[in-house]
Amino acid sequence: MGNNDRFLVRLLWMTLAATMLIAVWRVMPVLEDWLLPREAVPRTVAARGDFADDEKATIALFENSRDSVVFITTKAQVRDFWTRDVFTVPRGTGSGFIWDDAGHVITNFHVIQNASEASVKLADGRSYRAALVGASPAHDIAVLRIGVGFKRPPPVPLGSSADLKVGQKVFAIGNPFGLDWTLTTGIVSALDRSLGGESGNTIEHLIQTDAAINPGNSGGPLLDSAGRLIGINTAIYSPSGASAGIGFAVPVDTVNRVVPQLIAGGKYVRPALGAAFDEGLNNRLKRALGVDGVVVLRVAPGSAAEAAGLLGAKLLPDGGVAVGDVIIAVDGKTVDSVGKLLARLDDRRVGETVTLKILRDGRQIDVTVTLQPGV
Repeated sequence: MGNNDRFLVRLLWMTLAATMLIAVWRVMPVLEDWLLPREAVPRTVAARGDFADDEKATIALFENSRDSVVFITTKAQVRDFWTRDVFTVPRGTGSGFIWDDAGHVITNFHVIQNASEASVKLADGRSYRAALVGASPAHDIAVLRIGVGFKRPPPVPLGSSADLKVGQKVFAIGNPFGLDWTLTTGIVSALDRSLGGESGNTIEHLIQTDAAINPGNSGGPLLDSAGRLIGINTAIYSPSGASAGIGFAVPVDTVNRVVPQLIAGGKYVRPALGAAFDEGLNNRLKRALGVDGVVVLRVAPGSAAEAAGLLGAKLLPDGGVAVGDVIIAVDGKTVDSVGKLLARLDDRRVGETVTLKILRDGRQIDVTVTLQPGV
């Protein structure tokens, strides 16, 4: 046998030995378990200890508020194009909360808009058909009512939005994407925001928060750390349609002013001056005049504005416009758009008086107006 043959034989034996070692190494755990069976038991749970104080507060807030939050589903009637038959289809979902002991439920107007019926589901699983009591599209608020002949959850405690501070904690409860009774937390990110609504209205005085608000949260309560209602979650700013950390809520002071009127009469009557304004035209006139304010276009005969002596714009024979009064402030608070003006007036009530600072013929003067019912 030559040297090459002996080398190949040695290499073959070494390969076989290595293969056997690998096989034994792989099968050893199986043999060990077979020859030395061991009992498998759950691991010992480590003691958790007490919750942190802020965790305890958040848990208590949710447990105390959960039953007052409701899940709203809506349906709409549609007509079949071919058969002309009318049938009902699901339209959407949203959130709401118990307002009082009379069975009134508050939600957003856009949650029930164009719906033919709505159902309110309570946290304990009971579901009730709801009736529409009234709505204010300008504030994105609607009031529903469910039957009173049963044990109802308690109303959400009422807070105030006038003394909110940027940075304070807030809590949102709702039903995002149909995931019922979800709690999210955050802070007040900003105050007195404006947001254009789907119906073309601009909603003013909104609370901005980074608490996660998603589709389905609309109409649910925004709470402070004491569990008090400070707003109604109404919208998000997000190109994707999901929470981007910028949500908005209608402040509770607005809710507490609008809802009683909706319950009493089914609609909200806005305080008004009795004068006409137009946002688009106002923007063009502001640029032409080089002033910030709201141009009075027309004063209605017999109106509060006429009684106060406000002057509207006039058309000139050559087709131009002679500007009358320009409102630049209401009760010392500046206004630079029609939306801001209406929001300042909306903070007051019909019959109350406001002081307007107006620009007339290059001079600033004060005019007192007693607010009348708007149309």
